[in-house]
Amino acid sequence: MKKKTFKIALVHDFLREYGGAERVLEALHEMFPQAPVYVAFLDKKALGPYWVRFKDWQIKQTWFAKIPFHKKLYSPLRILAPKAFSRLDLSNYDLIISSSNAFEAKAVKTQHKNQMHICYCHTPPRALYGYSTMSAWKKNFLIKFFGQLINHYMRIIDFKHAQDVDKFIANSQETQQRIRKFYRRDSIVIYPPVSLPLSSEQLLKIKQESPQDYYFYIGRLGLQKHPELAVQACLKLGVKLKVAGIGQMLPQLKVIAHNNKNIEFLETVSDDQLARLFAGAKALLYPVEDEDFGIVPIEAMMAGTPVIAHRSGALKFTVEEKVNGLFFEQLTITDLVKAIKEFENIGFSPKKIQQIAGQYSKEKFKQSFQELIQGQEISKKA
Repeated sequence: MKKKTFKIALVHDFLREYGGAERVLEALHEMFPQAPVYVAFLDKKALGPYWVRFKDWQIKQTWFAKIPFHKKLYSPLRILAPKAFSRLDLSNYDLIISSSNAFEAKAVKTQHKNQMHICYCHTPPRALYGYSTMSAWKKNFLIKFFGQLINHYMRIIDFKHAQDVDKFIANSQETQQRIRKFYRRDSIVIYPPVSLPLSSEQLLKIKQESPQDYYFYIGRLGLQKHPELAVQACLKLGVKLKVAGIGQMLPQLKVIAHNNKNIEFLETVSDDQLARLFAGAKALLYPVEDEDFGIVPIEAMMAGTPVIAHRSGALKFTVEEKVNGLFFEQLTITDLVKAIKEFENIGFSPKKIQQIAGQYSKEKFKQSFQELIQGQEISKKA
């Protein structure tokens, strides 16, 4: 199958934030720049400075975008997302590539026998299958009750649409296991594209010249990411921590830090600044629960910086103990403090860490995707 002979459509859950899924979408758009991008809805305001990355794309929204207040109520309204995607008319395309997580982009339909649908699955929806999420929706009894009813229905719908996908690509071995468990489908693993705006040599030079006197946390500041553990552990140890990222927990974290001079909140940072922060850090603190893949730890490794991570999810496959990082077992301040203390007595090779991270590059992602499309026959329901 040759890319140039195919009309391709890209389908993505929605565009309202910028994270790992959107980086995959960007890489796919670089590979197929003529392909239109279909999304449930687009929220330019929520994207903020990241909108510039997408502003020149051909983006088409589903009828979901016409629902009043959909930008604020998109989470409870997700029950309508499968219908919105399944009713898209994509009959003019030979290949549909969906990028799907929680909003059912994989529900798009093939409409003739020569058409194919490949789904790049970031994870089966976390809320549907018992994994932690960014919000504490289960704390409110009524929301929990109705949410669980909706989730039961959505699991049935989610499984049904998963059976219609022609081929699944998983972003990690962890997601591959979830696809097999929840969808009873096989998949192949293609790691997401990870890159930094500075070269390996530049990053190593920054690391060598830096005092490396701080730990670093970067990510969305939500419950699933447990940023409070990083802040509390560093406060207890009296060590420096730089926190980058925004989210609903930011005010709470600032209260916890209580203006302590060792804790610095950077909020949104540029790509170049982020690369330098990775390179200048002692280690990345990553107390994330059941991560689907974890682009942030790989970015840290590309800068030659080790990772102190919770032993769960995809990090079990990407972190090698005492080579490119350390694990802590329980999501507690005590366990993270213990891991940081252990880390202080271990020497790591930045160059070795960079070499391990090389397998997750954008070039590897594009090469693997092209080989999938061009280098073999893709059989239906493989």
